[in-house]
Amino acid sequence: MHLLIPFAAPLSEAGRAAARSLRLPRLQALLGRLVAGARDEGQELSLSPPHERALAAALGWQGAAGCLPWAARLAQADGIATGDLAWGLLTPAHWHVGTDQVSLADPDELALDDAGSRELFEAVQGLFTSEGYGLQYGAPLRWYAAHESLAALPCASLDRVIGRNVDAWLGSDPAARRIRRLQSEVQMVLYTHAANDRRQARGLLPVNSFWLSGCGLGQADAPASALPPQVDARLRRHALGEDWAAWVKAWETLDEGPIAAALAAAEGGAAVRLTLCGERSAATFESAKQGLLQRLRAAFIRPALPALLEAL
Repeated sequence: MHLLIPFAAPLSEAGRAAARSLRLPRLQALLGRLVAGARDEGQELSLSPPHERALAAALGWQGAAGCLPWAARLAQADGIATGDLAWGLLTPAHWHVGTDQVSLADPDELALDDAGSRELFEAVQGLFTSEGYGLQYGAPLRWYAAHESLAALPCASLDRVIGRNVDAWLGSDPAARRIRRLQSEVQMVLYTHAANDRRQARGLLPVNSFWLSGCGLGQADAPASALPPQVDARLRRHALGEDWAAWVKAWETLDEGPIAAALAAAEGGAAVRLTLCGERSAATFESAKQGLLQRLRAAFIRPALPALLEAL
């Protein structure tokens, strides 16, 4: 089994303080039984976060940060025939205009249902088709665009942008400038749309823009990735919302559930891999044959978890 955990370690001071308070006995016991494997060193400003890079590597994909074709993969899962086209994921979103920056709210907090999303999708579809984009509806928070310009367009992952200044993550090449123009046109259409009036009357945030990510031509998974990692994303929402008390609680449930299962598997002799992903880097730990000395060491010496997490 291979367990991959996004947002295992934060970068903010408040987040690091929360991480230092973690008590995760099963994780420490599991790490004592595993050896360090591959490590992906990165930067917090890379377009793709470590968990996306780690999953892409496990699937056998090739591509630089910001050029991992998640859109094509998700579109196929949504029943869309992607063919040999380049796809991008359009996530309907709320851009919050503050005094000194424009930030992107977590789309999961929009409570956008199928009927409301389709109404907004149809309202903006013509803006894209008039520019030569094919547009497909997948799910309330998943619209898809197909266009040759998306084949090699680097885009910031949604997980990089939520709660942050969008300007820092918008590209400047010609294809990206075209997307920025479409964002402006979409904003004008949605600003006065009746669906948003109804949303605001219900106390919901208006959908006033979109975010483009996951662009590229679809890639086949490598044969070795027939069983892709189990991605447990329960830390994500709390980390993005900087709710560190809830993040600690979620880590504790991870320790009691999937981590405990991985520990039991390792104790039973099964091959286990664990990938912990922070905001900069990812570290993989895996099973290895251990002699008596190593087993005794694993039983009595626990790794320094705070230092391990801070290195991510």
